[in-house]
Amino acid sequence: MSEIDAQRIDKWLWYARFFKTRSLATKFVNASKIRVKSNGQSGRITKPSQTVKPDDVLTFAMGRQIRVIKVRAPGTRRGPALEAQSLYEDLSPPNVEQAKAISLSPGQRDEGSGRPTKRQRRALDRWRSTSE
Repeated sequence: MSEIDAQRIDKWLWYARFFKTRSLATKFVNASKIRVKSNGQSGRITKPSQTVKPDDVLTFAMGRQIRVIKVRAPGTRRGPALEAQSLYEDLSPPNVEQAKAISLSPGQRDEGSGRPTKRQRRALDRWRSTSE
C-alpha cells in the first residue's frame, strides 16, 4: 500500500465525525483509549501520529457504547455525515443492555431527557400502581 492509503489516526477520527474537533480526537488517542487490529496484529494506539489503513479494525468506547469500526478508506476532508459514514463500516454489537433496560422498566428514563409529559406521567403512575 502506498503512503496515500495511510492516514493519521486523529485526523481520520475527525474526518469520520467521531469527534467534533481534531484536538478532542488527539486527546482521546493520547489517553490510549483506542485499540487497532491491523494485519492480524493488535495493540493500543498511543500517539495521534500513528497511521490507520483500509481494513484496520478500531475498537474504542464512546459513552456507554463500545464501537468496533473497520476503516474503509482514508478521508480527504471533513464533509457531511453521509460522506463521513462512507469512510468506515460499523461492526459494533447492538447495544442490548440499553434496549433491555428500556423494555423492562418504563419507570426509568434516560438522563437529560427532560421533564416527562402529562401522558408519560400518567403511564408512569399506572405502572407504579400495578407494581405495588
